[in-house]
Amino acid sequence: MTAILLSGTCALMVSLLLTRWAIPQFASWGLGQLIRDDGPETHHLKRGTPTMGGAAIVVSVLIGYGLARLVSGDAPSRSALLVLFLLVGMSGVGFLDDFIKVRKQRSLGLRSKAKLLGQTGVSLTFGLLALLHAPSNGGLAPASLRLSLVTDVGPALPAAIVLALIWFMVSGTSNATNLIDGLDGLLTGSAVMVFAAYIIIGIWQNNHLCGSASPADGLCYQVASPLDLATVAAALTGACFGFLWWNASPAKIIMGDTGSLALGAAMAGFAVLTRTELLLVVLGGLYVAVTGSVMIQVSWFKLTRRTTGVGRRVFRMTPLHHHFEMLGWEQVTVVIRFWIVAGVCVAAALGIFYSGWVGSVS
Repeated sequence: MTAILLSGTCALMVSLLLTRWAIPQFASWGLGQLIRDDGPETHHLKRGTPTMGGAAIVVSVLIGYGLARLVSGDAPSRSALLVLFLLVGMSGVGFLDDFIKVRKQRSLGLRSKAKLLGQTGVSLTFGLLALLHAPSNGGLAPASLRLSLVTDVGPALPAAIVLALIWFMVSGTSNATNLIDGLDGLLTGSAVMVFAAYIIIGIWQNNHLCGSASPADGLCYQVASPLDLATVAAALTGACFGFLWWNASPAKIIMGDTGSLALGAAMAGFAVLTRTELLLVVLGGLYVAVTGSVMIQVSWFKLTRRTTGVGRRVFRMTPLHHHFEMLGWEQVTVVIRFWIVAGVCVAAALGIFYSGWVGSVS
């Protein structure tokens, strides 16, 4: 518990100070945000706001977690390093995307195929390393060949299928968080809730690990190093909190793809390594809804254009938060209400997680 508190507190303080330093520094380097011309008019005021602020989040997480491990004297676990690998690796893909936007002064960074290739490389490397058995964990691999909600669902799957599912989860979640990062503080605030949930899940699983819990304790969890995963989640929670201070409306800095891709990948990593893959759909329900709005919009537009010759839209604009802006909602109103939705999704997911344990006891 000491490591968790230290990791979160240190990441929070570093993020507050580092982001404050990054605002004028990034501006002096010409790292200004580009705004799409067809977006809401209110967003044009953000043009030139320093971007790539997600780098401050990533650095803060590494410092916070590293200090916690240094003080405790414990070596980093394989599970924690895997999440950090996802965070840094996907941040690198996002950095390239942001850098190309700024360098070429266009709202499009990496081409879709190049971006997908980078995401695929990072996610498959993570999946392969996570599925390897570790003698130090008694032969327990960080990732499982079976999908889980709270407990395992269905039979063990072939490793190739599991790798494909991990790729889908990591790439899909990172793209979802990338889509929602369109309003000041929206992704940062909602991510705080998701990572805080993984702190709770990690602590709970650590207290009920198979082999350490008695049969009377009910459900036990076969998870590698859940407490260390909670330590990383605490660092992410603190780093996002610190960044939110400067990212809240009106944002002084924007995280860019450097941060949004990294945060989504980390969420997927926690889901895989805590063996709650299916629970992520509920936990990240806001991201599912926002991504779904884009899919519905594109599909309906193509279908109506093919059948009637005129493409029609379901929403005024996607992703979903822009639709409500176009309806006249103030940006701050959209953000706060979406935070409420995110909080409800997180509460529901934790309720499902806890009910699995209660049901096993009863």
